[in-house]
Amino acid sequence: MTTELSLPRTAPTPASGTNSSAARTARRRAALEWIALHSLALAAALFFLLPFVFVFLTAVMSGDQALTRDLWPHTWEWGNFADVWNTPGFLTWWRNTLLYAGGGTVLAVGSSLPVAYALARFRFRGRNVMMMLVIAAMMLPPQVIIVPMYLFWAEQLDLAGTLWPLIIPFAFGNAFTIFLLRQFLLTIPREYTEAARIDGCGELRTLVTVVVPMARPAIAACALFHFFYCWNDYFGPQIYASENPAAWTLSYGLESFKGAHQTDWNLTMAATVLVMAPVIIVFFFAQKAFVEGVTLTGVKG
Repeated sequence: MTTELSLPRTAPTPASGTNSSAARTARRRAALEWIALHSLALAAALFFLLPFVFVFLTAVMSGDQALTRDLWPHTWEWGNFADVWNTPGFLTWWRNTLLYAGGGTVLAVGSSLPVAYALARFRFRGRNVMMMLVIAAMMLPPQVIIVPMYLFWAEQLDLAGTLWPLIIPFAFGNAFTIFLLRQFLLTIPREYTEAARIDGCGELRTLVTVVVPMARPAIAACALFHFFYCWNDYFGPQIYASENPAAWTLSYGLESFKGAHQTDWNLTMAATVLVMAPVIIVFFFAQKAFVEGVTLTGVKG
């Protein structure tokens, strides 16, 4: 006679049920955190995007509808952009702005790079003092020295009514650009430059062939910073070029769309869109180099 031995069935322990419940709670909490985080990101994106949407929608409205309660255009007036483009002097403002922004950027970056290289790599007496002067120049508002500078450019050199008083000083460096480039160059290992010197390269050749290729992200970031500054500059053209409409830039020329008694806000917004478009396009295509340059610009002292 055989007897069958049966093993007792094991009931689920309370610990396994507790672990399952904790896992479900963790997943639920992670999902809620994901929803909250993306909701905040979406709200922040709308906060920054809505002003651009408002400007664009106003730019394609009729003159009677602009800045009314109707936020959506009744008719899409695409001809507003053509009217702005054909405004007398608008193409001249474009040319002047490109000259100011492009020429100023090339001069500022080209003249600041050797100075930043010297402050980052050379050991000489007074280097720290010179760096303090660069930082002090960054903190000095341009309004403090505008009176003597205007008298110098207008009375001594007779360049009032032109953009040259704004472009020529960049040939002698820019404090902000020098500071950013110097901070980045400090992060480049000295072994690279020392190896170039051992191979017989002078300082200029070392800068051009070794340092510049490695510093491209920082150079691109500084160039974009300076280009955007010059493109949006209103104070400088107002001081030096206001008396000569042929020397106006886009930022200052926008004032002409505002009349003393009436303002065509649809045309003003259309002009604003045309002024913003190049900057947005440039940043869209160069944002990778821009972000990389800003990220890699170290804070090493």
